[in-house]
Amino acid sequence: MTANPGTRLRRLTVALAVLPLAVACHGGDGGSGGPRADGMLGAVDSGSTVVITTDNGVRLRPADGRSVSVDGDVGAHWSHRDGMEVLDLSCVEQDREGRPCPRMPTVEVPDDVRITVTARNAGVDVVGIAAALDVTTVNGDVTVARSGRDDAAVELTTRNGSVRATAVSADRLSGVTSNGDVVLACATAASRVSGRTTNGSVDVTVPDDAPAYRVTAATRNGLQRIAVPTRGAGDGPAMTLSTVNGDVAAHQE
Repeated sequence: MTANPGTRLRRLTVALAVLPLAVACHGGDGGSGGPRADGMLGAVDSGSTVVITTDNGVRLRPADGRSVSVDGDVGAHWSHRDGMEVLDLSCVEQDREGRPCPRMPTVEVPDDVRITVTARNAGVDVVGIAAALDVTTVNGDVTVARSGRDDAAVELTTRNGSVRATAVSADRLSGVTSNGDVVLACATAASRVSGRTTNGSVDVTVPDDAPAYRVTAATRNGLQRIAVPTRGAGDGPAMTLSTVNGDVAAHQE
């Protein structure tokens, strides 16, 4: 049966009304897990957790706004799991353009979030990120500068590499490796500072106005140089420095 013109007009009106809703729903699916051609995730609220995983290394730099963005042709696979925004930068052999996988792509992230990075066989370099940080890699260095928050934790871990942090703000600061040095320079007086390695030295710098710390320092084959205000047992700021083969040192700026 042929529909009359009035019926066709009503159907067209309904279709046009539904179309914007469908487009809006599709456009808002930034955390659906599908690859994003532009490498971007929509605005991230303060306090959100952003997890970055990669088979290589990564550079973290501050974003201009509230969005997370990834270098040009790097394949970025986003998902949303357990309240976290997860960015997978895994690249087996080639990027989207058929070129060798980039060793150190750049990810721009906003301030005031919690960032977790898991890398492998390359370093992680963080500059200018005012956020809580939990960074882990294997077979690479972890370097952090002018980053962190004085009310949050900054945890830096590698195996077979060094940890070097300068002008870092944190309430709790930790640097751990097995084969390499740990160098931690605090911009603010953290309540807990920990540096640990097996084959390497540990060096911690705190501000001039830092309070007295309960210091635990140990080395088997090296020297101890503790030049910060210290106190006895009890609650309050604490510092733990340990290695097997290397020196341990703590001093003020």
